[in-house]
Amino acid sequence: MAENDAPTLPPLPSLEDMQHWTWVMGRAQQMMLEAGLKTLEDNPALPIIPGFTDPQTIARARDFWSESMRLWQRLVVPELAEPAEEKPEHARDKRFKAPQWRDNPVFDWIRQSYLLISDHLLANVDHLEGLDPKQREQMRFAMRNIVEAMSPSNFPATNPLVIEKTLESGGENLLAGLKNMLSDIAKGQLTHTDAKAFEVGRTLATTPGKVVKRTPLYELIQYTPTTEQVLEVPLIIFPPWINRYYILDLSPEKSFIKWAVDQGVTVFVVSWRSADATMKGVTWDDYVEAGQIDAIDTVRELLGVPSVHAIGYCVAGTTLAATLAVLAARARADKVKSATFFTAQVDFTRAGELLNFVDDEQLRLIEQLSPEGYLDGRYMAATFNLLRGRDLIWNYVTNNYLLGQDYAPFDLLYWNGDTTNLPSAWHLSYLRDLYRDNLLVKPGALSIRGTPIDIAQVTTPAYVQAGREDHIAPPDSVWRITEHFKGPLKFVLAGSGHIAGVVNPPAAGKYQYWTNDRACATLADFVAGAAETKGSWWPDWIDWLHTQDAAQVPVAGARRPGDGALPALAEAPGDYVRMR
Repeated sequence: MAENDAPTLPPLPSLEDMQHWTWVMGRAQQMMLEAGLKTLEDNPALPIIPGFTDPQTIARARDFWSESMRLWQRLVVPELAEPAEEKPEHARDKRFKAPQWRDNPVFDWIRQSYLLISDHLLANVDHLEGLDPKQREQMRFAMRNIVEAMSPSNFPATNPLVIEKTLESGGENLLAGLKNMLSDIAKGQLTHTDAKAFEVGRTLATTPGKVVKRTPLYELIQYTPTTEQVLEVPLIIFPPWINRYYILDLSPEKSFIKWAVDQGVTVFVVSWRSADATMKGVTWDDYVEAGQIDAIDTVRELLGVPSVHAIGYCVAGTTLAATLAVLAARARADKVKSATFFTAQVDFTRAGELLNFVDDEQLRLIEQLSPEGYLDGRYMAATFNLLRGRDLIWNYVTNNYLLGQDYAPFDLLYWNGDTTNLPSAWHLSYLRDLYRDNLLVKPGALSIRGTPIDIAQVTTPAYVQAGREDHIAPPDSVWRITEHFKGPLKFVLAGSGHIAGVVNPPAAGKYQYWTNDRACATLADFVAGAAETKGSWWPDWIDWLHTQDAAQVPVAGARRPGDGALPALAEAPGDYVRMR
């Protein structure tokens, strides 16, 4: 070759050549695997290692390899491939809804290979031997989060939408995504929505009312009536202290509080204080005695009524059950005319995936994260995000970090990110005593200020609402309230989950709910004989409330916030809801 002659480059292989050699390599790997499996089968003296060389694992490995080879065949020699049969759950997977995931053979193979691997990894957990049910559930939860993290939609080189966006924008999407990611790292929390689109007291929590009491633990808000007559028995709402109360007072169209006021109910709500170092000694006794019982007595005395209706949402519903048991033990159950439970649990035997976070190691970690006596709410937010990692973590990694999209305004997600700090001593006690040891259903195992708790003594009429798709308080877990309370009880199963199943105004015309007037031993029995009603369950609840006491009084005096013995301290939504 002459000194200045350029080297001759080999010609690029044709598509047919690439398909042929890919098939050859795949066939060679298949032959090697089959030979290895046959060796194991033909030599029974070889040691059987559960999960590796036992017959069931070998059969699953052969199935996995066969399915993998069929995917390769559809990619490299599609004219010879068998027709693809996709599982319904794969066809519905929103991560791969864009047509590019199916129209392009390479990305279709990437998608289907990932789904195949995911299915087999999760199935292998189910077939592992020697695990107790809790260990298996923890492994299943961990594996699910692993396979969701490894989705090809989460990586720029394997997501066709990201590749297209990067080429179209000259990489501007990646720069915008990097900016979003760095901002989230700086604040220590994943962003879900445009925070600038909302402001508490201006666009959220706007129902008119006044703060009529403030303690170191809570503010009590009384709402301005909108009707001339109201039910004589007032309503007090206890929201969960792990979140801001205004989940029940989002936009006016979604506000349960506004809707209840418009139905002629005198409504009070407790707005819990976000914990700081001054609350390191706060325990469950305080939330029951200095929180719920104190607020109940305050409303009774302010309006001059013997009893109240009470609502407890989520963990505040658990606490309401304890409050009712304490009042029953003190012969003062008459202070609460009726109790309503939104997605609340008292028996934690079937408490779902949150049980995966309750073991000695996790509890020690919480202690380490709470050196000043309170747990930063961002840790709790991250925990709840993990329960729905595909929707609440990786969806935003793809859209906002990789595609560089702007955040869409969504009031519910703004609330979800408005975190609340928790007193660590009480939070640890809650996890140990209730989630881990399930002491609330053991008579006398817990006490409040010296009063033993026995929820089997609760005879207060109760309305129990559960969400069919609730991943935080599973419906079967909520159902168990019916097995412990002794009073008249109505159980309602609502469509959707922990939030949307509760925040479902009638005007929206969404979802449905199920009721069953017959006595049922299990949730399955309830569902089997239940009647379905389209739309919101709120009207059913207000009808039930009227059956407890339909007496009405005119709006006068203390029925208007600030006009009674308790002067107005501030306009709703108050100060505590804004504390960080």
